[in-house]
Amino acid sequence: MPLTPEIHWIDTPEALDAACEAVSNDDVIALDTEFFRENTFYPVPALIQFSAGGVAWLVDPQAVTCTAAFRRLLAEGPLKLLHAASEDLEVFTCWAGVTPRPLVDTQVAQGLLGDNPGMGYQKLVEHWVGEILPKDETRSDWLVRPLSETQLQYAALDVVYLVQVWEQQRLELERLGRSEWLQADGEAMLAQAERSVEADGQWYLRQRQLWRLAPRQIEAYRRMTIWREGEARARNLPRGWLVHDRVLFAIAEVMPRNRHELARIEGVKPSLVKRDGDTLLALVAEAQQLDASELPGELPSPMEPEFKRGIKTLKKVVNAEAEALGVAPEVLMRRRDLEALLVAHLEKSDPPLPTGWRGERLNTGLIKALEELPR
Repeated sequence: MPLTPEIHWIDTPEALDAACEAVSNDDVIALDTEFFRENTFYPVPALIQFSAGGVAWLVDPQAVTCTAAFRRLLAEGPLKLLHAASEDLEVFTCWAGVTPRPLVDTQVAQGLLGDNPGMGYQKLVEHWVGEILPKDETRSDWLVRPLSETQLQYAALDVVYLVQVWEQQRLELERLGRSEWLQADGEAMLAQAERSVEADGQWYLRQRQLWRLAPRQIEAYRRMTIWREGEARARNLPRGWLVHDRVLFAIAEVMPRNRHELARIEGVKPSLVKRDGDTLLALVAEAQQLDASELPGELPSPMEPEFKRGIKTLKKVVNAEAEALGVAPEVLMRRRDLEALLVAHLEKSDPPLPTGWRGERLNTGLIKALEELPR
């Protein structure tokens, strides 16, 4: 049977500071959050949980702002454990103004230990501790007050087992010589979480159909995604609420010259034309006026046999190393990164080879595979 943890509810600055003092001498602290994010760009914090492995401290961020003591606890001192941390890091950035560090993501740790890089928290606890945790509050409304006893227990269990899990993961990582790999991945995750709006200029590369566009259209799409990123943050709206990827892609395909042409594009609503039409047209016009030398290169079609053979050759290198390490191939390199590598090779530009420990494991084989491919 799962533990029935001791729960301390925190809704005053004094109580939060007292909790920080209670865990200040611990080496490891488990963290989690519950949040709401259906109609905003930024997550709305609903609950902050932390535990050093015994008491579960549940902070009500609707009632108490982050204190200097908790900010210090997050940014300094003990190792912080989170599971599947990316969205939680956004919550801490919004509520506390800092990201937890030093950081271990136990889902990432598990990916370095086996072939299931996406293992959920319940499965992780079952795997390492042997306890089966309840799942019935997964889609609960965490903004409602007061929280039910079931909600409180569920939220507490999300952190109290994490220290036990990590202790066993840590020993196995040390045995395999992969502790430094996890540390490097944690630092990379924090850097990603703290990126600026300008760094999101790479968002357009997530578009899987980008190869269908000519260079000038690609540049228009890139500029529109950068604009949308800044506006989504400024207006605190989900990206898709402002304008969906598929609509920006359709605009880039057509390259409209005026509001009439813009309004005729499938998916473009009158409200978008009225509110942001002139801005979108200006971004398209900027791309139209660029000299050809300033445009991105034309992307190869992933449907071409040559491209498919290239990806297959590179995947062979990654799959062989993944099998030798006993991990899933995507832990080493995602398909998107393999495609970027191949595109650079075909364009005769410097390939974006993996760095750090992944580069040490893969680059010799990847470089050899690229040398054997036609250009």
